[in-house]
Amino acid sequence: MALKRSSPGSGNGEADYLRLLPPELTSTLARLEFLARTKKEGSISGRHASPHKGFSVEFAEHREYAAGDDLRDLDWRVFGRSDRYYIKQYIEETNLRATLIVDASGSMRYTGDCATRLEGKALSKFEYARYMAAALTYLLIRQQDAAGLVTFDTAVRHYRPPASKPSQVRVILEELARTEPGQDTAAASVFHEIAERIPRRGLVLIFSDLFDDPARITEALHHFQFRYHEIVLFHLMAEEEITFPFNKFTDFRSLEIADQQLRVDPTALRSQYLERVRTFIDTIEKACGQMKADYVAVNTKNPLSQTLANYLSGRRESLTR
Repeated sequence: MALKRSSPGSGNGEADYLRLLPPELTSTLARLEFLARTKKEGSISGRHASPHKGFSVEFAEHREYAAGDDLRDLDWRVFGRSDRYYIKQYIEETNLRATLIVDASGSMRYTGDCATRLEGKALSKFEYARYMAAALTYLLIRQQDAAGLVTFDTAVRHYRPPASKPSQVRVILEELARTEPGQDTAAASVFHEIAERIPRRGLVLIFSDLFDDPARITEALHHFQFRYHEIVLFHLMAEEEITFPFNKFTDFRSLEIADQQLRVDPTALRSQYLERVRTFIDTIEKACGQMKADYVAVNTKNPLSQTLANYLSGRRESLTR
């Protein structure tokens, strides 16, 4: 699938959304694919296993013949051994329906001194998530799967149901390009709402720093599992949030609560902060492990193409095994 790139000076709208697919990302994606780990429901023939039995290529099981079944699907070898009629059933393949959920709350605005740069600009957590979501949208629709988009902060800001038509790439990228981080967050309650709005089982890709109560986040993730969705959680954090490298009195300003600022001595609270961060990350990662969800720790100091390539190639290897 090719996207027309605008030349300098040709319409800002087109340039705004196409900048989310820089050549270094699309060249990385050219040799990768996204395979489903669990069975999916879709509307067209594709590369992912369906929960429904059909008459495709991969054998699944036998069932007894019933009036009206196609005689061409009888297993004559089984008949020769048992003198009973059995139909051969196969695993149907289907297209994947993915919903990409992008956190657009205020904390995602954080950039940090160690953030990776793209086209000369240091990326905030939100910008990093936006590029990742754009790249995976492009990849999914290129392989004839369906992709949809949700952006949120304290509530759902935009919801676009999954579709597999090529124009869906532009629709999603344009929405990502015009979205800017808001203020506070309510990730857990938003996840519950989205779990109910997605009509059938599929893939849910979450891009967030998850700055909410981890117990409530875990409960909300279980809601996706209860609805038979496969979960991939890209947990984005900046290097400074993980290592807390500050060593002198520093002004810390809230990105979600207006006019809230504290001047503190980082050395006095470093050990307590790091312990809470470790507990927070361990809680989310353990919950994902229990649900057999993919937990992907994303440090925004790492190059985007490296993060995507490592995850997609690692996923393929695990599924191949």
